Amino acid sequence: MRGLFFRAFGGPDVLKFGELPDPVERPGCAIVKMHAIGLNFADVYRRRGSYHLAGNPPWILGYEGAGTVESIAPPLEAAGAVAPAAWTFSVGDRVAFADAPFANAERVSVPLERLVPVPAELDLDTAAAVLLQGLTAQYLIRDSHRLQSGEVALVHAAAGGVGLLLVQLARSAGARVIGLTSNESKRLAALEAGADTVLLYGADWLEGVRAATSGRGVDVAFDSVGSTLATSLAATRIGGHAVFFGMAGGDPEPIDPRLLMDGSKSLTGGD
Repeated sequence: MRGLFFRAFGGPDVLKFGELPDPVERPGCAIVKMHAIGLNFADVYRRRGSYHLAGNPPWILGYEGAGTVESIAPPLEAAGAVAPAAWTFSVGDRVAFADAPFANAERVSVPLERLVPVPAELDLDTAAAVLLQGLTAQYLIRDSHRLQSGEVALVHAAAGGVGLLLVQLARSAGARVIGLTSNESKRLAALEAGADTVLLYGADWLEGVRAATSGRGVDVAFDSVGSTLATSLAATRIGGHAVFFGMAGGDPEPIDPRLLMDGSKSLTGGD
């Protein structure tokens, strides 16, 4: 099969397209013939060497995609790791998955419990793009910070894939949302998704956040930019919470824990 791989860390030029060994059938997994593959910042981080990679090169990126089931190897009866309902798939089924490695190839071995059936009315391109971002947005407001009705949330990159979903989920939870975007067209997209206020990077957005909260600050800041983390903490209220889950704008500066103590604030990482 053909696939996208790299042997050394670096920019996009390290990526190569060529022949790779076919995936090996494993009990409790399906071989999925790929139709579309999601591209996420995590793939960029891994290619750059910012994230740890196990094993030896060549490395294959990709943790999300959609396609059709080519073959199925039922789980070993003794293993008991997969519930019966999780492997009632058939050859030819349209499926999507997230958090299964080596997706940047024509065929991928995917654990059956990671497969999601794709309804007929949903195209495979959309299915490949939504799962990892949707799961990220979901854990941010359910696990990293259990968002409550009436809280004020600051969402970085509010017009991005995770950002737009996060805005909608936060609003559905009853929170007030302040978004941050890089330009006017993205600002309008975040507003259309339901953000109450959207500020632009480049201006003094910290002052904008303070003004929008009457000087109080937000209850929680969801920061996927990284280089903005210290300012995100400054934008939270006394007793507030910052959730760090990405480095799209570069690595954050080290945080002095005394800043957390002085404002009774907390900092959480999410993955």
